[in-house]
Amino acid sequence: SGFNIALNITTYPDFNMMLGFSETEVRRMISYYKDAGMIQADTEQMIEEMRPWYDNYCFARASLDTDPKMFNSDMVIYYLKHHLMYGRSPEQMLDVNTRTDYKKLRRLMQLDGMGDEQESIIQQIAVEDRFVSNINTSFPAERIFDQDNFVSLLYYYGMLTIIGTDLDSLVLGIPNNNVRKQYYEYLLTEYKLTSGISTQKLGAAFRAMATTGDFRTALTMIAEGYKAVSSIRNAIEGEHSLQGFLMAYLSLTALYITAPEVELSHGYCDVFLMPDKLRYPGVKHSYIIELKYLSAKDSERGAQEQWDEAVSQIRRYAADRKVELMSRDTQLHLIVMQVRVHELLRLEEVEP
Repeated sequence: SGFNIALNITTYPDFNMMLGFSETEVRRMISYYKDAGMIQADTEQMIEEMRPWYDNYCFARASLDTDPKMFNSDMVIYYLKHHLMYGRSPEQMLDVNTRTDYKKLRRLMQLDGMGDEQESIIQQIAVEDRFVSNINTSFPAERIFDQDNFVSLLYYYGMLTIIGTDLDSLVLGIPNNNVRKQYYEYLLTEYKLTSGISTQKLGAAFRAMATTGDFRTALTMIAEGYKAVSSIRNAIEGEHSLQGFLMAYLSLTALYITAPEVELSHGYCDVFLMPDKLRYPGVKHSYIIELKYLSAKDSERGAQEQWDEAVSQIRRYAADRKVELMSRDTQLHLIVMQVRVHELLRLEEVEP
């Protein structure tokens, strides 16, 4: 059309706070309704409940150290509406309207040209919560699957946000649990066809994890599903894929906030199952899970050395002060899973 005079202002710091709510604004909204007698819940508890689900957006590099992180305005209104209408938080913290972003992602993945590199990017983001790249302000449709363009598109869809810098590049990450669930839903769609895992039985197993401390049933079911999928899709093999598979299925339970790659004691634990005590006070057990992957070529001696390293790592993580805060009056379990190719080799609880 010859329309080449538009200016892309998406990453301009002047507009960073335009399309979201700061925490100050969210508190002002809550205070307005509390003063009107329409909300009775504790403000701090509401903010604490919303923050991991709706917060943490930054749209401009220059705003990282100057502006507060932004809340998703649609999700905040969805949450407040439930308090106004029913006097309580929504049972599902994820507004179904935001699933349109997930559908966009699904359509994008189904386009001709989608390859292993893009699949790998999705898996890496879902597992590590971060990706180092730059944001391209424009690119032609036929180059959409170039790595930087593809990652930029995820940013423009709201599936990534700016969380830091790495010299001349940006560190992009998943902003919150709302978006993280959409990545996991994409992975689950890919896995469910061949995993053979009954989500109903798995749900019961998750409830047992939360109430009785029986972790073995649920984790064994997931390990067996991983074996079924990886035996058909050889490309799934590898530690990243194993962790992505585990995280995707753990995301099915609302009893825990599933946090990957949490920084603890100068390292990153593979999975932290943090109990959502605000919404489910009956949860009595929390978990740190350390995953270890062995190739077919690894020796038995190598397997034992890897196991010993995992035990040392997970004990160090458990000693971190943050763990006590995140496990919230629950019994903490330290679980090590070791998988060779796609066979579960060992699954044991480690004493602190």
